[in-house]
Amino acid sequence: MARAVVTGAAGFIGSHLVDRLLAEGHEVVGIDAFRDYYPPALKERNLAAALAHPAFRLRRADLLDLLADQGLLAELAGADCVYHLAAQPGIRASWGRSFRAYSDDNVLATQVVLEACAMAGVAKVVYGSSSSVYGDAGQLPFHEETPCRPVSPYGVTKLAGEHLCRLYARTHGLDVVVLRFFSVYGPRQRPDMAFARFMAALRRGEPLRLYGGDQTRDFTYVDDIVAGLVAAPSAPGGSVINLGGGERVSLRQALAALAEVTGLQPEVAVDEPQAGDARHTWASLARARELLDYQPRVRLHEGLRAQWEWLLAQPPA
Repeated sequence: MARAVVTGAAGFIGSHLVDRLLAEGHEVVGIDAFRDYYPPALKERNLAAALAHPAFRLRRADLLDLLADQGLLAELAGADCVYHLAAQPGIRASWGRSFRAYSDDNVLATQVVLEACAMAGVAKVVYGSSSSVYGDAGQLPFHEETPCRPVSPYGVTKLAGEHLCRLYARTHGLDVVVLRFFSVYGPRQRPDMAFARFMAALRRGEPLRLYGGDQTRDFTYVDDIVAGLVAAPSAPGGSVINLGGGERVSLRQALAALAEVTGLQPEVAVDEPQAGDARHTWASLARARELLDYQPRVRLHEGLRAQWEWLLAQPPA
């Protein structure tokens, strides 16, 4: 039985990873600060199954306190892999005065985690990055060598986290793999994310607010992301790997797919694209296939149906 530590364990992706690791027989320690970017009660619900599992232990803690907390350092010392998924999410919210939370939780906290892992002799670290690091890089699909030109403060902080990973790998010999996630969706998706917003509005019979519409995205179902995360410790240290859904669709096409899945025709209110929204995203998966044997298995209609059915099973907001 391997032992894993997952930061951001109560979040959208983190909670799915915790469930998968437990199902495979691993011992898991989850660390989460339960920030109020969205209701902490939703995060509690994400971990309901894990909290009932004997191989799971939750530590409520701020990663910025990690180096001063001997108990948390001891948790890292026994870990075969640390999955660092904790971050302040959201592209549009990263502008203005709120940027302090992004610099603290995405840059400073990442440095603290890497420092602690180096001190504890952790065998493997997997860092959850984002397609936002590419920004409006011109050539599609995005290869891992594509120059990164983020167009949002959020993207800047995720790229800074990647640079910290490289520094700790080179200077301290830390074995780090960086995964760049592309537009993740599925059950437990954060309420501020596009499909969660669209589905909530459909459920209430309200118009959907669409920012732009001609942008294209590489939507990736959460189970495919988790499959990549579980495989990541086998990749060579220093690897940077895209995890995408394998197809590129416009937001308008995604809305049409959502209408087919739900049987509801949305009323759409269109606004201008927001600052920080990349024009297009699309992942080259050649490296993921080579190093992780990664193959996205859930197509958009199937994934949207799973998220819609999950939402209908939740209490109305």
